[in-house]
Amino acid sequence: MTYPKIPLAQSIIELLRAKGITNIVISPGSRNAPLTIGFVNNPNFTCYSIADERSAAFFAVGFAQQINKPVAVVCTSGSALLNYYPAFAEAFYSQIPLIVISADRPQSKIDIGDGQTIRQENVFANHSLFNANLNENASDDNDLLINEAIDTAFAKRGPVHINAPFEEPLYETTTELFVAPKMSSTSKEFTIEENLSEFATIWNIAKKKLILVGVNAPNAVEQQFLDTLANDPSVVVMIETTSNLHHPKFINTIDTIITPFTNDDFLDFQPEILVTFGGMIVSKRIKAFLRKYQPNHHWHIDTLRAYDTFGCLTKHFKVIPNMFFQSIFTLTQMVESNYNQKVQNIKALRQQKSLEYLAKIPFTDFKVFEKVLPALPKNSQLQISNSSPIRYAQLFDIEKSIEVFSNRGTSGIDGSTSTAIGAAVGSQKQNVFIAGDIGFLYDSNALWNNYIPKNFKIILINNGGGGIFRILPGHNETPVFTTFFETSHCLTAEHLAKMYGFNYLTASTEITLENSLKTLFNNDEKPTLLEVFTPTLENDKVLLQYFKELV
Repeated sequence: MTYPKIPLAQSIIELLRAKGITNIVISPGSRNAPLTIGFVNNPNFTCYSIADERSAAFFAVGFAQQINKPVAVVCTSGSALLNYYPAFAEAFYSQIPLIVISADRPQSKIDIGDGQTIRQENVFANHSLFNANLNENASDDNDLLINEAIDTAFAKRGPVHINAPFEEPLYETTTELFVAPKMSSTSKEFTIEENLSEFATIWNIAKKKLILVGVNAPNAVEQQFLDTLANDPSVVVMIETTSNLHHPKFINTIDTIITPFTNDDFLDFQPEILVTFGGMIVSKRIKAFLRKYQPNHHWHIDTLRAYDTFGCLTKHFKVIPNMFFQSIFTLTQMVESNYNQKVQNIKALRQQKSLEYLAKIPFTDFKVFEKVLPALPKNSQLQISNSSPIRYAQLFDIEKSIEVFSNRGTSGIDGSTSTAIGAAVGSQKQNVFIAGDIGFLYDSNALWNNYIPKNFKIILINNGGGGIFRILPGHNETPVFTTFFETSHCLTAEHLAKMYGFNYLTASTEITLENSLKTLFNNDEKPTLLEVFTPTLENDKVLLQYFKELV
């Protein structure tokens, strides 16, 4: 086998191999040549070459999101490393394990005017769970740092940074493995540490309990616990599209329910207990509601973190949801309440009003989502970009066999396409990605790789600009708005699709959309992009009027 001749590179490679890190995303460069040589020539690793570092890191985030273990990204020295930061931050807030390995120059070459040289040590300090700043010689100290970085990515589910200085020559190889890196490991079992009787007493008294679930992995919560919650008259379960939870009694279109509420409605709906689990919440309306009408108790369930999103957090249970519900349900009982029934009545009314409204609206973004979401293949995976697409998706049911993901850690548009492609490679499932035009164009380098599955589908909604800014308060139709907020444009994805070998379809009416969707899902010979054109000036009016007609 061919190894890099530099012992430090051998140490990094061997420790990753020993700890089961097998997927390596490499951005081509020179300073990282020792690592590239070692990874590519070792059959234990599957390597992916992606030139754009920002795209490469988001690809790795999507991949790690699916396989539920760390993926490593490797880059050369200098500004290349900084391009990993958006994905690094996303991995931090989405609790996705990511290992960034940056090649560096030796300390003696920093800040003396050498090219491709910056201060790389601790560059991700604000969002890194561990920083392994190595010295250029293989050593026990280096091994300890590498071990801790890898173990931290596993245990704390987030990004870590390994910075490795290499001196030239960089490309020399050997058939001899010089190093035998020292292994260490850390692991933690999560258990309920406290006596739950105090919390069970609170639960048994409360007649209004709200369960709110954000980003959540598919099949993470046992159905028996979901059924118990759904059948408790004092419990309302509100789930976001990214929760991957399903039950007929759950509220899966949160904004549809609460947007028309009056002050009296909000007071009536104000919970005594709020229980949250999962990641970030999309709905600004539910966040505003809970910040103003705070519960007496807010319990968050997560093995690692508890953000005080609503300013009223009272308890963090550091366990998985299954363990929490299994423990507390042995101590609790149902109480008489009309809390759930009231919400079910509202839900039925809103569903009827929604159907009536959708039947009369013109072809706009809202109509596109009404048509696209039911057409998605069963047992597929849906990736949704940020800004308008994820918010529209929150207004509809999605078939329960479809897994839903979105980059909600930082909620940025910068890497949604790259993440979706990485997820498609990692999951090996039929993957559909729904994107807005600005986010798609911003991350168009995502298509510049050789790993896009043939059955990968992109549904691109092109409304000529950042449509979300027309929905947000403050919209005023001026040149300043269209240029600096909406970023109005007349671009299409046709030539991008051709350049990157995608089939290209279009739709601009309800009939052409229905026909194009059939074509889209009946052809798996090569990746396909369906671009749907909607009217720039109508989308916000149709959506805002929707909430007015729900009562």
